[in-house]
Amino acid sequence: MISVSWINKRQTYWSRLESLLARVKQQGLHALSRSELRELGLLYRQTATDLSAVRGDPSSVQQSRYLNQLLGRAHNAIYSGQKKTVGGIWQFYRQDYPRIFRQFLPYTTVATAIFLLGAIAGLCFSLADPDYMRAFIGPTMMSSIERHEMWTHSIVSIKPQASSAIMTNNLTVSFMAFAAGITAGIGTLYMMFFNGMMIGVIGIACATYGMSVALWSFVSPHGVLELPAIFIAGGAGLRLARALLFPGLLSRRDSLAVGGTEAVRLLVGVIPMLIIAGTIEAFFSPSSVLASLKFAAAAALFTLLIVYLWSGSQNEAT
Repeated sequence: MISVSWINKRQTYWSRLESLLARVKQQGLHALSRSELRELGLLYRQTATDLSAVRGDPSSVQQSRYLNQLLGRAHNAIYSGQKKTVGGIWQFYRQDYPRIFRQFLPYTTVATAIFLLGAIAGLCFSLADPDYMRAFIGPTMMSSIERHEMWTHSIVSIKPQASSAIMTNNLTVSFMAFAAGITAGIGTLYMMFFNGMMIGVIGIACATYGMSVALWSFVSPHGVLELPAIFIAGGAGLRLARALLFPGLLSRRDSLAVGGTEAVRLLVGVIPMLIIAGTIEAFFSPSSVLASLKFAAAAALFTLLIVYLWSGSQNEAT
């Protein structure tokens, strides 16, 4: 049973949260200092814990209702969408997104590991049974590889249309990887594994017929952006799955609201990456540029991506 002394002690923190929320309502989140923003997040989590405790006491219905409303206001203040200006969008991608990426890096790491596991499986199955390659990637692509021809030549003649189609396809794959998180992560894990298998099987097929340089010189310029973007989208799906499976002290509905918002913020960061990757895939990857230059361009793009995603990390550490 919740004691009066416990409620009186916690009331100080609830009042402080109300005070911060009143300022946010009047002036916006930008009115709070960095330390106050951290305090707001801490008070939000503490209040969620308090609500869980109060709900266990049948005699504390009034306090439960009050805390539920307070927690809802705090959730809206922290996670609800703000009207975005061009400057706000620039700030999100330039300053906020690298921090968001690093915060949820474990999810992206798991998605990447599942993709690599799929690639290894595809490689092993193809080496063990050459007929598996034809069955997996289909006779059309396999026939093209056997003729030592890349199946991407058609892109060159319709570059603008191809670029749009590629971007749409990549965005679709990424959003599906995210949305599949609602299946408790099973759909997301399947997509990561399947796409990894596809890379593994195609890689062995091309190696078998001496097409490795042609394949990887095509894939690498856009792949260094496209694949990380898909891994990140998979990580967003896994964050959504965790919110569904492990709500912790929050109700499942509140957990999905919080986890879903965080996952969406992680997901939207890949949109510019996919737009750039789609443009490269249509105009540069299938071109007749020397393979060495394509590999150099891929290395440069990947270096820039790493620098971007880890920008500001030293300031956080201090």
